[in-house]
Amino acid sequence: MHKEHALIAIPTTGLMQETRDFEITCTAGDFNDPEIEAAGFSGPIRVKVTAERGGSEIALLIETVAGCDFACDICLAPIHRELNGSYRVFFDCSDSGVQATPDADDDEYRILDSNATEIDLTEDVRETLLLSVPMKVTCVGNPDCRLYSGAKEELDIQEPEGSGSSWKDSLAKLKKKYR
Repeated sequence: MHKEHALIAIPTTGLMQETRDFEITCTAGDFNDPEIEAAGFSGPIRVKVTAERGGSEIALLIETVAGCDFACDICLAPIHRELNGSYRVFFDCSDSGVQATPDADDDEYRILDSNATEIDLTEDVRETLLLSVPMKVTCVGNPDCRLYSGAKEELDIQEPEGSGSSWKDSLAKLKKKYR
């Protein structure tokens, strides 16, 4: 069966008993995945893989950085954010890895054929990118949208007792009206 070349793969032949970094750049369109394209990723997707080999195990740290275009969930203003994600996975290259696997369903620990020439990380990078997308996106330029960000909460805590804000005044008027 013909296997397509992996979009994001690292060679196992060059990994000795040391740490090695790999830098890979691609775009959302390279994944041929409607979920990635619908998420709004724009521009280059930078992937850094840090591989550390110790004995028959390979530990990989996958770090992604990508720009993403959103619309504010409150005011629909366009927003561009840089999203960061990371994922750690371990590979066992020994022939006895099947018996040594702590949990067969563990996604972070995998068995790698000792004859493998590369490790395909395309699916791991795709999942890391999708998990880095926030569930709620609000802008910081509009004061009404800042209600849901941490910056507004800090301002409220530091605000003196005597000073009122417009929403607090409005709330007080509503309370008086319906009492």
